[in-house]
Amino acid sequence: MSTIKKFAGQTAIYGLSTVFSRVLNFFLTKLYVGVYPAKVYGIFTKMYSYASLLNAVIAFGMETTFFRYLNKFEEKKEKVYSNTFLIILAASVIFLSFTTLFLDIIANWLQEGKTVGNRDYTLFVKYFIYILVVDALAVIPFAKVRANGRPFRFGLIKTINILTFIGFNLVFILLLPAITKHNWVGASFLTTWYRPGWVGYVFISNLIASIVTLVLLLPELFLLKWNFDWSLTKNMLLYSTPVLIANISFIINENVDKIFLGKLLPENISDQQVGIYGACAKLAIFLSIFVQAFRLGAEPFFFSYAKNKNSGNVYAQIMNYFIIAISIIFVGLVANIEILKHFIGSADPVQRQIYWSGLKVVPILLFGYVSLGIYMNLSIWYKLSDQTRYGLYISGIGAILTIILNLIFIPKYSYMASAWISLIAYATMMVLSYILGQKNYPIPYQLNVETDAACTGSNRNLY
Repeated sequence: MSTIKKFAGQTAIYGLSTVFSRVLNFFLTKLYVGVYPAKVYGIFTKMYSYASLLNAVIAFGMETTFFRYLNKFEEKKEKVYSNTFLIILAASVIFLSFTTLFLDIIANWLQEGKTVGNRDYTLFVKYFIYILVVDALAVIPFAKVRANGRPFRFGLIKTINILTFIGFNLVFILLLPAITKHNWVGASFLTTWYRPGWVGYVFISNLIASIVTLVLLLPELFLLKWNFDWSLTKNMLLYSTPVLIANISFIINENVDKIFLGKLLPENISDQQVGIYGACAKLAIFLSIFVQAFRLGAEPFFFSYAKNKNSGNVYAQIMNYFIIAISIIFVGLVANIEILKHFIGSADPVQRQIYWSGLKVVPILLFGYVSLGIYMNLSIWYKLSDQTRYGLYISGIGAILTIILNLIFIPKYSYMASAWISLIAYATMMVLSYILGQKNYPIPYQLNVETDAACTGSNRNLY
């Protein structure tokens, strides 16, 4: 029980910082939908969907690789840290060079058939290139903070990141328009460059917050020894490649529906449909926050505890508590959806009803997150046993399902199809991971207890 308490304590600290930052970020949704019509919010949603996919590519699965090799080669901690960072640095340089070279082509492809000017999309792409590179360079320093058991420092940096992001959003979206409207000091200067209602200010705020975060991680960056070890790097790349593909598959499951909605629906409604779906999906964020907070605390703990004889029993106990907690959160969110919907209520009555028309997807998305959370807990078996190829197979099947089913059903059923397909994909991945895990790395999960808890939560709200 003391081990469980230690795990719970670390996860709670990571969780508090994650919950705090994500909840603050969630309140920005209220600001965005109040300022931007659903069509403009759709552009916002699509840009971040593409960014999520590319972020997984640049990170190259190095976060998981870092924790695994830190545990596997305790005598080479400095080399593991340096070489994982160098791999991401190389990937970032390649990405920066390639995207800068083809900047206009990328912008033209994104802008096809849309009313937003090409110059805007060029700026959007440029901002996201810089955001992705800066965020990628912070991945391993952040992982080092977690590996060193410093959740308070982790939480502090995350909090500063989100406060910076929120602060600049408030400046660009609320303060500067107020200055020009009331003709306060500086109004004449602002009128020469400020564009009211321009979504690009959100992306600029993100870039500033990312740069501030990287600066705060300089103490970890200064610990780099720059001692390249080709043999170690080659082994890490072999380990990380399936993780990378699995991560990409996961991001596809999470974001490709929004990309397809923008491409497969008629041009006159596509951005609006993406905006509605993206805004309503934000209401599922609280369950997503819990899953993310759990992962932040669980992954380093699972790796560090793997050599203990009773590790399997501890993992099974953690799964029980996890499912009970996630089921309670699921029940609470679905029961209070009529209250939560006001967080995506626009000041414009027409836009408000447009956004609320998508609320029916929320319970479906929430149940999908339940399945995803259980899958992430189950997935530790192939990471601990160095069988990461199974992660590739499982998430690959989920991604294939997501892509094929979205291509078939989005043109007819729009975002409702996307919500159900997301649930189907995550549930399939969850079941496959359990079956394969019990064959290759058995953990004594109490399946009857866990199934009862999950089904009780879902039945209470879906029927």
